[in-house]
Amino acid sequence: MKIGILGVGTVGASVANILKDNKDIITARAGIELEPVIGLVNDLNKKRNVSIKLTDNVDEILNDDSIDIIVELMGGVEKPYEIIKKALAKGKAVVTANKALLAYHRYELQDLAGDTPFEYEAAVAGGIPIINALRDGLTANHIESIRGIMNGTCNYMLTKMIGEGVDYDTILAESQELGYAEADPTFDVGGFDAAHKLLILGSIAYGIDAKPEDILIEGIQNITPADIDFANEFNYSIKLLTIAKKVESKIELRVHPVLIPNNEMIAKVDGVMNGVSVIGDKVGETMYYGPGAGGDATASAVIANIVDIARRGKGSPMLGFESSHGEDLSLMPSDEIETKYYLRLKIEDKAGVLAKVANIFADKNISVEKMIQKPLDNSCAHLLLSTHTCIEKDINEALKALEDASVVTEKPAMIRIED
Repeated sequence: MKIGILGVGTVGASVANILKDNKDIITARAGIELEPVIGLVNDLNKKRNVSIKLTDNVDEILNDDSIDIIVELMGGVEKPYEIIKKALAKGKAVVTANKALLAYHRYELQDLAGDTPFEYEAAVAGGIPIINALRDGLTANHIESIRGIMNGTCNYMLTKMIGEGVDYDTILAESQELGYAEADPTFDVGGFDAAHKLLILGSIAYGIDAKPEDILIEGIQNITPADIDFANEFNYSIKLLTIAKKVESKIELRVHPVLIPNNEMIAKVDGVMNGVSVIGDKVGETMYYGPGAGGDATASAVIANIVDIARRGKGSPMLGFESSHGEDLSLMPSDEIETKYYLRLKIEDKAGVLAKVANIFADKNISVEKMIQKPLDNSCAHLLLSTHTCIEKDINEALKALEDASVVTEKPAMIRIED
């Protein structure tokens, strides 16, 4: 089978080179020789460490009837979408690592693909085979929840902030120097990269068709040393977590920083590594750990998809369901989420302030579980507290009331708690 690679950057070059370097074992496992023959690039003058032919004309690849599989590694949304539609119309199998494309167009692509193989393991958590685990390995289970650390940049930064006391701006600059964070890091630190991955997993687990604009997405930009002190005091880690959870007939889909107990398995995923915890109603909790990015790790997942296509010949259900799964599930509105919360308040350090804060919580039916007050200077203090389980709508109303209260001197901060 002949392969055309759209985008010969770090991952595309790794795909081409691994297919050649490990040709014997890959052929033995696939049952057929898999040959990369051409790659699409923007700049033909840029030197690339590959031995395949290069072109800057995508039609040269799409119109070549000898090419069986298109590997899309371009990035972006609309341009690769149009190209993949043409590839599918010509009956070419497709493998992509493009999470943004799938966050917006996965259901349209599923309809277009039909029985034509369309695979995307590398789009979520790099080298971790979480798509295969959800779509095939856990087929017998109703999925109760998915919790994932799926952005290595954020996980590296938070690990350093908690373990070494490095402040946010310093560790962001270091992450950019190391190549973990882009010059504009918003896509990573703002939670959007992780949200795209969550939407894909939510479709496979629950059949939920949501877009990034439909779900709760928050980043790590506002985490401070005071928050980390509270986490350490009560044996929590802080992680940027992707959460998919079934609550009766509704599905929570959300991405945000969380305080999570240190004894949880997923709390132990540190540095640039990724981890995903899946709870099935029959199997219980399963945990998947590994590199979420990098040329060879991501290429490994791409090539696994190519081999699977070679073995099967026709496509399996792209998003996991041959037909309706019989459940009428809907996306839970963000203000209906129920969890525990941590709040950081900068307050006037004087008599009567705690009573006013307590009255605001009481008015919103919010119960406080833990609290620490730390002096900042002669007139102000940090009030750090956690709540019992309450509703997102109530906590947001309380935050607005606290912000408007004269005794609170700056906008309150909030992090959700996942026990």
